[in-house]
Amino acid sequence: MLDNEQNDLLTGVWSEIKLEQSSSQVQTPGGTVKMSCITSGFTMTSYYIHWIRQRPGHALEWVGMMNAGSNSAIYGSSFQSRFTMTEDVPSSTQYLEVSSLTAGDSAVYFCARHTVTKDSGAAAQKPPLTTKQCVPYTSGFSHKLQ
Repeated sequence: MLDNEQNDLLTGVWSEIKLEQSSSQVQTPGGTVKMSCITSGFTMTSYYIHWIRQRPGHALEWVGMMNAGSNSAIYGSSFQSRFTMTEDVPSSTQYLEVSSLTAGDSAVYFCARHTVTKDSGAAAQKPPLTTKQCVPYTSGFSHKLQ
């Protein structure tokens, strides 16, 4: 438990960054699903928003990212045909739509925010080559297709 002095030091440092996703959905093969990710606590258009999925028994897969505010998306090589990322800037919402669903699309889907702003520029110093880097994302909640 933090004492009052420690708590005062944290005041103003902690921010409530949220990425709130719609609830789980069950769809039939061949159908389409549209997932939403409502962002708050930061200016969505200052960040790239990523979509990531994890199928049962598989590693995380990067679906792609949206250059928020420009409606411009970049997709991972396996996700370029049936996956579509869109956005609604006034409501700070990102969307991922998957069409022609197959059993292989059953997964937990995450939306995530890049940890640095788009205009933050290059790092002042590159880390040593031997340093292991963590995935630079802040995870949201999840979706699962069944």
